[in-house]
Amino acid sequence: MTDTVSQLSQYFDLLSDLGRKAQASDASGKTLQLDEALGRIRALARVTHESGHTLFFIGNGGSAGIASHLAIDYGKNGGLRSMALNDGAALTCLANDLGYEHVFSQQISLLGRSNDLLIAISSSGRSPNILKAVEAARSKNMAVITLSGFDGTNPLRRLGDINLHVASHQYGFVEILHLALLHAVLDFEMGWKGQV
Repeated sequence: MTDTVSQLSQYFDLLSDLGRKAQASDASGKTLQLDEALGRIRALARVTHESGHTLFFIGNGGSAGIASHLAIDYGKNGGLRSMALNDGAALTCLANDLGYEHVFSQQISLLGRSNDLLIAISSSGRSPNILKAVEAARSKNMAVITLSGFDGTNPLRRLGDINLHVASHQYGFVEILHLALLHAVLDFEMGWKGQV
């Protein structure tokens, strides 16, 4: 039992360290302090909503789960117009007819408008469908936030107005911290002041 407790403690210590060391940058690649980056994301999400526009969340696998979770929470709890583009029928239809690399970009092309916000989540930062969605968002003059992990030179990390990166090759750590970072933005928007 002691070994398990020690192992669990190490797990949470590593998770905490990775979260504190998450990196943020702007569109030019300039490093941002993490709290500054989250503040900018918060402000951008609020301005997007208040101007009548939509926050779109995308991701694959576990990141799709994060996208759904956060689209619901940003809408229900944060009062922000948001949606995840991972409806099963839409994904299978578009993948079958156009190829999986187009499942999000096609939806962005149809639904996205200038001044909407795309929040693109990819552990590897290399998923072709996520990269194509960012390209489609840019063609619509949408703002883009990226969350990635794994290799610090992944292509997604250079494509957003604000880019968050978790320096780990462990899916679990990257996914947990992507969820925590985006939840922190929402919690701060809702007035969290350090209470449990």
